[in-house]
Amino acid sequence: MSAPVAAPARVALVGANGHGRWHRRLIESLRAAGRLELVALVDVAPVRPEPDAPVTAEVYADHREMLRSARPDVVVICTPPHTHLPIALDALASGADLLLEKPPVLSLAEHRTLADALTASGRACQVGFQALASAALAELAAAMTEGRLGTVTGISTLACWQRSDSYYARSPWAGRRTLDGRPVLDGALANPLAHAVMQCLALAAVAEGRDPVRPELVELERYRTRPIEVDDTATLRVTLGSGLPVVAAVTLAGEEFVAGEVVVHGTLGRAVLEYPTDRLRLPGDPELREVPGRVSLLANLLDHRADPAGVPLIAPLARTAGFTAVLDAIGAAPEPALVAGDRVVPAGDPPERVLSIRGVNAALRQAAERLALLSELDVPWAVPPHRTRFGGPTENGLQIAETIVR
Repeated sequence: MSAPVAAPARVALVGANGHGRWHRRLIESLRAAGRLELVALVDVAPVRPEPDAPVTAEVYADHREMLRSARPDVVVICTPPHTHLPIALDALASGADLLLEKPPVLSLAEHRTLADALTASGRACQVGFQALASAALAELAAAMTEGRLGTVTGISTLACWQRSDSYYARSPWAGRRTLDGRPVLDGALANPLAHAVMQCLALAAVAEGRDPVRPELVELERYRTRPIEVDDTATLRVTLGSGLPVVAAVTLAGEEFVAGEVVVHGTLGRAVLEYPTDRLRLPGDPELREVPGRVSLLANLLDHRADPAGVPLIAPLARTAGFTAVLDAIGAAPEPALVAGDRVVPAGDPPERVLSIRGVNAALRQAAERLALLSELDVPWAVPPHRTRFGGPTENGLQIAETIVR
């Protein structure tokens, strides 16, 4: 007698608008392939059909009512970051596995709470750092392991994007440090360019031979061009226990667009990964080349549910502990310094007006090349870094030992 075929997983999406539309399209493709059944959509605003994401499931305004009524096997959470933890805890208590958008939580304390809930429930949590599922990242990691770069001396990332006035008006939590007493941290490092930071930390784990990495010191410089509470430009240096430096030099006020380059510096050469496009250049390559193949994190979670021992999660919560330590340092840092006057160049009209900082691309590229902070370069508007030192590990992560402002 043949073994019974398992029914497709019952999937619900909490946060069906905004970025949730991207998840709806992915869910629809997996539904069409027979991999899942979409049983519920949740959003506080009306959910409208999309050409490639029809509304075929029950729609709810409250996730708790949905969990009681729909009883999903998997809950995809794509809501504002400061709402992730309570929704995730409710979903775990209902018996569901999670696909939790990045950033998963906003502090190490929240990370420990969620990790404890996962252990107690026996459920799985995949975090939406989809660039971790890139074949280009896997090829670069293999090249590092094989010694093609020699000894890794540092890892850095450069990204120069632009965001308009409308971006900061998109929601009540846009550009906010806190909202209703809860951390939000909607800055460049924590939200739109979080993938750049996470890719660096994932490669640092390869270099160190331990995953997740454990930061010992986080040095952070944050800047803003607008009346916001968070950074639109930043340099960050994470020093790991081995002494390996990881530097992020990023802006949402760029002059020219740089999609996002991750550079691994080695004694035998350098590798460059353009993580949004999955293009890679290893030592000996004449130019960047596309490395196709990016696994769907939801499909990976479904495969893991079917074979937990044989199919590991690509982005489990534990893998993001180092990133969450960076968020703890951001939360402990003072308000970002304002860059203003003739150093800022406006272009366009509201609500699509963008602001750029004169010379910011060249300054950030120099920081990424030299594994330096802007204050260590000839940048007239740079300010001294805020430093956060981490102590020994706790059962589910790290703890802040001290914060130092110099």
